[in-house]
Amino acid sequence: MIKPLPARRPFIIPVFLSNAGCPHQCAFCNQTSITGVKKDTISPEKLCLLINEFLQYKEKNRWPVQVAFYGGNFLGLKKDYIRLLLDETTKFVTNKRVDSIRFSTRPDTIGVKQLDTIKDYPVSTIEIGVQSMDDRVLDMAQRGHTALDTAKATAMLRERNYEVSMQMMVGLPGDDETKSMFTAQRIASLSPDFIRIYPTVVLAGSRLAVWYQKGEYTPLSLSRCVALVKNLYLFFKSKKIPVIRMGLQASEDLAKDTTILAGPYHPAFGHMVYSKIFLDMATSIMEAEKGSCDKITIKVHPRSISKMRGLKNKNLEILKRNFQIKSLKIIPDLTLAEDKLTVTS
Repeated sequence: MIKPLPARRPFIIPVFLSNAGCPHQCAFCNQTSITGVKKDTISPEKLCLLINEFLQYKEKNRWPVQVAFYGGNFLGLKKDYIRLLLDETTKFVTNKRVDSIRFSTRPDTIGVKQLDTIKDYPVSTIEIGVQSMDDRVLDMAQRGHTALDTAKATAMLRERNYEVSMQMMVGLPGDDETKSMFTAQRIASLSPDFIRIYPTVVLAGSRLAVWYQKGEYTPLSLSRCVALVKNLYLFFKSKKIPVIRMGLQASEDLAKDTTILAGPYHPAFGHMVYSKIFLDMATSIMEAEKGSCDKITIKVHPRSISKMRGLKNKNLEILKRNFQIKSLKIIPDLTLAEDKLTVTS
């Protein structure tokens, strides 16, 4: 392995291995729908072509560069195939076109033998599909591993100095806001380097779809899910654990009505969470000020203007209505941090 990369936003080259290495299909899963990829293997030749294609679009100042194997259970693949993929990718690291490799895997496939297989390769980051730290929720989702498996896997990765990411899901069968926060607390206690938070949606072809159609499962509404993920984001932020994604990656395949039957999917889900945070901040400040609210100016960092406005200026409409504001202006201010704002009347 190599040392974890500097704390910068990397240029990711995604390689999807749909369902590859998975011992079974979890209740919520239909990886073909999520990734749009129907084949579960990729040849060295195609992998090389894919990496070269992505490198053509890399800006000169974007680094580090990572090849990321997603969509399957990487350490559950056959050992020879793991080495085949890593051998091909390592060539790009050797010629300094790529900095390192990362992959996602299940916690119960992280063991001494598996880690010995990859120890001599330039793998820097390993993402663990935690989903929940509540064993009852994991069982109902037919996940096939326990919370203890996650804790053990994390300890092994820390011993070998890998950068560790964790993926959690909200709205699984048997889950609720209290259990999701419990999962977040347990995850934080393991000190991951960063987090992804995914909402549970009902995908066609999944067991969850059958339960939904029978009335045995009800997904979270979009508004309730946004509120929950907002609280989780703020919790992880308080623990200084970055959340690098909220919501499923938008794709042409996911946009089809035949793919998602129900659930809190939105292509701008993460933006909706940030917008809710900014709305709450502005509301809190304005409620504390008991003076006139006829004319209000809100200053934010230029990168946060859209977050303050909300989708289709919804935040501005809510503030105007709730506080009877006649004039509301959003002004960019480079002196403010991207997660701060000021309100003046």
